[in-house]
Amino acid sequence: MKRNFSILIICLLAFTQLAKAQEPKIPASSSSQRIEQDFALGHITLDYSRPNVKGRKIFGYMEPYGLVWRTGANSATIFKITDTIMMEGHQVLPGEYGLFSIPGTTKWTIILNKVSKQWGAYTYDKKQDVLRFDVKAIHLPNKVETLTFQFNNVDIESCDMQMTWENTGFNIHLKTNVNARVVSNIETLLKGEKKPYYTAAVWYYNHNYKLADALGFMKEMDKQQPNAYNIKYWLGRISVKMGNKAEGIAYAKEGLKLAKAEPNAEYIRMNKEVLQSAGVKTTK
Repeated sequence: MKRNFSILIICLLAFTQLAKAQEPKIPASSSSQRIEQDFALGHITLDYSRPNVKGRKIFGYMEPYGLVWRTGANSATIFKITDTIMMEGHQVLPGEYGLFSIPGTTKWTIILNKVSKQWGAYTYDKKQDVLRFDVKAIHLPNKVETLTFQFNNVDIESCDMQMTWENTGFNIHLKTNVNARVVSNIETLLKGEKKPYYTAAVWYYNHNYKLADALGFMKEMDKQQPNAYNIKYWLGRISVKMGNKAEGIAYAKEGLKLAKAEPNAEYIRMNKEVLQSAGVKTTK
């Protein structure tokens, strides 16, 4: 009996493995996609599945208005951030969330839920919501066949996260205050042995912050690298912004001469732009 039982077990295992081996590998009907966007001092990750319209009526029919939707297909869309951000004025802490939504004809309700990994919205629990807010519905003149998320209008402190599908969608405005944290980091490092003069000067210039300090930092870099056309360029640019055109013109002319000697087309153009901003005509 024991021998026959052992043979039966072996046969069952062999049949199971054979059955697995005979399963064809096929693509999912709704392809998955992961998109990432560097933002602030961290990054944003979206994991979602992308259904197609396939000639169907989607919103108001297959995906009814007024009901919670997974904002994609298969598993619920996952929204992950590694830095604190503001979503339409609401603070969201670093973490991983389920991104649900409630479609509407004129507005969408956007939902962040603590449970990031769940199939569809079948076990969605409103009590686990972290955030809810409304955004305007976007009406598209041309049909979008495949559900698409993308990041638009991205700069250092803000961007838009957009979803489009069929003839509708939504925009979520994301924002963060990174300047104060960067300045704090810079000021800490400036007290150390290796001082980030160049980075500090460029950041200060771009944020119109302590321009006199920015000029001083770049002058320190100029002492270390007196023949660097990029440093001359920034000295010229900062000086002109501070209203000292004569000094800015002198630096930009030096930068232009050094850039032509290499030659470096980018810094030839950029130093010419500084001169033009100071009212000096330049040749092409």
